[in-house]
Amino acid sequence: MGVSGVGKSTIGAMLSEALKIPFFDGDDYHPTANVEKMTNGQPLNDDDRYDWLLALNTLAQTQEKRNSCIIVCSALKENYREILSNGVASPIQWIHLVGAFELVLDRIDARQNHFMPSNLLKSQFDTLEPPANAIEIDISLPPKEIVQQIMNELTSKTEFGLFGLGVMGKSLSRNLANNNFKISLYNRHVPNTEENVALHFKNAHPELSNALPFDNIETFVASIQTPRKIMLMVNAGKTIDYVIEDLLPHLEVGDILIDGGNSNYKKTKQRSEYLASKGIHFIGVGVSGGEEGALNGPSIMPSGLKKTYNTVAPFFEAIAAKDKNQLPCCTYIGPEGSGHFVKMVHNGIEYAEMQLLAEVVVILKELGNNPDEIATLLESWKVSASSYLLEITIDILRKKEEGDWLLHKIMDKAGNKGTGNWATIATAELGTPSSLIATALFARYTSFYKEDRVRFQKLYETEASAPKLSVDEVFKAYQFARIINHFQGIKLITEASKSFDWYINLSEVARIWTNGCIIRSALMEDLVEILKDDDTMLANQYIVQQIDALKSEARTTVAQCVLAEIPVPCLSEAINFFHSLTTAKSSANIIQAQRDYFGAHTYQRVDDTTGKMYHTNWK
Repeated sequence: MGVSGVGKSTIGAMLSEALKIPFFDGDDYHPTANVEKMTNGQPLNDDDRYDWLLALNTLAQTQEKRNSCIIVCSALKENYREILSNGVASPIQWIHLVGAFELVLDRIDARQNHFMPSNLLKSQFDTLEPPANAIEIDISLPPKEIVQQIMNELTSKTEFGLFGLGVMGKSLSRNLANNNFKISLYNRHVPNTEENVALHFKNAHPELSNALPFDNIETFVASIQTPRKIMLMVNAGKTIDYVIEDLLPHLEVGDILIDGGNSNYKKTKQRSEYLASKGIHFIGVGVSGGEEGALNGPSIMPSGLKKTYNTVAPFFEAIAAKDKNQLPCCTYIGPEGSGHFVKMVHNGIEYAEMQLLAEVVVILKELGNNPDEIATLLESWKVSASSYLLEITIDILRKKEEGDWLLHKIMDKAGNKGTGNWATIATAELGTPSSLIATALFARYTSFYKEDRVRFQKLYETEASAPKLSVDEVFKAYQFARIINHFQGIKLITEASKSFDWYINLSEVARIWTNGCIIRSALMEDLVEILKDDDTMLANQYIVQQIDALKSEARTTVAQCVLAEIPVPCLSEAINFFHSLTTAKSSANIIQAQRDYFGAHTYQRVDDTTGKMYHTNWK
């Protein structure tokens, strides 16, 4: 790309021969009207160029299917380049040929049989919006040197950098390599502890044969094509900030940093603003699927500037899991912070889903079943309630060690890494009752008080009887609670989207959660269509029918568990929340009266529709 006369056709043809890929000159695709207009000394406007750009875009998409190509085109404006790039899934490398006006003018005057006269050159320079994401080449060099310089950039440098080779970083690296991306790998050097990690990792996996390993930040950054695309796979928190500061001296304006960890969405927004002040783009990406998903196809939730996302989209969409229609489980979520927010809510829903299954297993155990028998019962549930978490719970229940179920040997103290905590804080800040997420989090906190639980069981020991329940009742209670959990999670995203002007497409979020991620399930498949029509799940007629068919058994299950002294916090909260949400007249009038009594906080009256506030002297 570049203004007319910089030698695009000459360099493009030479580069085509060097790379052994087809070459196409954009001038050959101009409609006759455009050629005549320029021949008559009139500059083209955006409308003139539009159909021409579309034709070149179609050419690019066609050639992409065959392998690759080189297209010569002035591509003077950013929006022209967006049209040219639209729908091209593979990474695009722009090469910008740059020269002084006088030099270019001399070249135009010297060339023959070209339809663009030299008096139009100034209009091209005036129109030019230099790209931030291009290899920039000085045309004063001889053509052979220019081609060699471009070849060095394209062949000796990698397309993508991965910073941090923990479990997820390693899996994503292998995924990128398996999708034929040439990548640079970095892991820190710690004497006698972490030495040559990237090199050893590369040597251990054949698919990484073309990867470049580093333990020096400066050489790592220098090995990547500009604009650099570097994904940070390090621990969330201050570590991200330290890494950013370490990288900044080696980055250039237009480079892109990508945070692929479980960062707090507020910190992601702050980092984005900080880096923007230095000319560096930032993408916050939620990645779900664990080690296996990261290797074979995760669900990816990116956010940031849309045009920055478009630059990295080919990488993410190639490595993402595929939905039932073979579309990537990756979609642009919205402005910076939204991707990590959605991932945070994903993890919150995951907390509650895990807790619900744990409660179900305990109930089925109290009904007299051993782990193998519980696994068999859960296996039968997959017909109408399949999910990844259900599948792994079945595997866990069947795992034995030295003749006994391994589950019996695992300490009943659950940990957490912060996202459930953040989701609970967010739901409180936004005033949205995602109570199952909070309940699941507090259940984990309660489990950690093992010594107290042992002590208190002895102090308050009772003779509780087994619950009077059928397996079908337990199953329906589980299904009921899952619907409530998903409703609350989606509602939290809805309220955040409204509060922060993110305009999140909820159906698309559900779609990318149908594969690759931890909460993928048959229910999520249903939500893709449901959320196209209504962002309030519980108002959907299909969901109404489901709830009506399940709520009676949910009540019975919770009641029986309370009588049998079986703790089922999430099952209980699901039915309590449902009762609260479906009660037209609540107890909140008493709360408002109490607030007004001791604090003069005032209240509204049901017999006054003006919204006027009242205060009463209650004594």
